[in-house]
Amino acid sequence: MFLRALRAERMKLRHSPVWLAFLILPILPAVMGTFNYLQNVGILQDQWYSLWTQHTLFTCYFFLPAIIGVYCSYLCRLEHINHNWNSVMTAPVPVSYVYLSKLITASAMVLLTQIWIGALFVISGKLSGLTAPIPPELPEWLLYGAVGGIVICALQLCISLVIRSFAIPVGIALIGGVAGLAAMAKGYGVWFPYSLLCLGMRANHPGGPMQCSTEQFFLNGLFYLVICIMFAFVWLRKRDVVAG
Repeated sequence: MFLRALRAERMKLRHSPVWLAFLILPILPAVMGTFNYLQNVGILQDQWYSLWTQHTLFTCYFFLPAIIGVYCSYLCRLEHINHNWNSVMTAPVPVSYVYLSKLITASAMVLLTQIWIGALFVISGKLSGLTAPIPPELPEWLLYGAVGGIVICALQLCISLVIRSFAIPVGIALIGGVAGLAAMAKGYGVWFPYSLLCLGMRANHPGGPMQCSTEQFFLNGLFYLVICIMFAFVWLRKRDVVAG
């Protein structure tokens, strides 16, 4: 039954405009970050590490949260139109499967996006003439960033379940990314869900350790995941079962 729910979510993505967001939107921060790096190459002398700070400046705080918001809004869009929630909630599928299938699908999209972001970073570095070896930490940055992105997926799916709009949750994701910048500046990044993305990707300090312990990073991420999953289960059982 769960595999069928997962397959249904995957079918939504076939030939969908979400793939345009997946392909095009990560290119914008890569271009902007590379341009910023080349304009300040006299100051930014750490080659790949300096380039990474410029890429993640735009990716983590602006574009990637919005991309995740697009993924989650799209996965809830079909249920929000033409009273499709009635069909979903009367189908012989546990409500837990409905949310978890969306979460896994959105998380898979985040993992693919991270791979694409990594590829764009390497391409940008080569085009910029960087001669140093590619940072061996790059896979770790991308993987930890994906963990932070999955936390945002869980939260954005909850928002998209409650707010029956496509654009508003995307706007909230963008605001959350900007707020994450403020939380990081104040030293509260590990406690703010949208900041876990930039913490995991080492946006501010790629050459050193994460700005919090690994245990704290994963514990806080797990806390937000559990809270969002519990909220979604309760919301689907209590609200959408009677909503049109």
